[in-house]
Amino acid sequence: MRLDIFSDPICPWCFIGKRRLERALAARPDLEIDVHWRAFQLNPEMPAEGMERQLYLELKFGGPAAAQRIYNTIAEAGAGEKIDFDFGAIRRTPNTINAHRLIRRAAADGKQDAVVEALFRRYFLAGEDIGGTATLLEVAAEAGLEPAGLEAFLAGSEESETVRGEDASARRTGIQGVPTFIFANRFALSGAHEPEVLIQMFELAEQDATPEALAGP
Repeated sequence: MRLDIFSDPICPWCFIGKRRLERALAARPDLEIDVHWRAFQLNPEMPAEGMERQLYLELKFGGPAAAQRIYNTIAEAGAGEKIDFDFGAIRRTPNTINAHRLIRRAAADGKQDAVVEALFRRYFLAGEDIGGTATLLEVAAEAGLEPAGLEAFLAGSEESETVRGEDASARRTGIQGVPTFIFANRFALSGAHEPEVLIQMFELAEQDATPEALAGP
């Protein structure tokens, strides 16, 4: 079954959602799921160079104190998934267009999941700037991507319009937040739900979808 996940590498709930999906799949090894990570930018108007973290918190949440209240809830949920969020280590909020481009590039090598995992870990656990080329090249190497041409790819604009188009298409279909899971190109579920809910959705999609829908576009 095809599973499309609209996500952003700077979305903490997306990291939590990934862990819960992994638990769902571990509980149901009989499910054959073909995961595709899709682009959604939480901050599509972010400057290309990103933004200093404190300024971002002021603009997004009204300041660090308000942000901390939200992050406390996220940290508690993350602890349940063995994610040790270190929000204090983040010094810069990046524009994620290049991270999304790298995720798309990784699809050809079957390395999307590894790239997404590395992006989450470097941003949320180490506070690294995942908008920077140097960090993205390290992510690519960690994920096992073929290095040839990667630096030139990241320095260019290939796939940029595709990523923006995917984001825009998601919003037109009603997706307003991430993670959003699309099961068999038919059923949508928004949020980082517990494994039991994801398993129920897999079963629903499996019962209802046609063979063509199960394979996806």
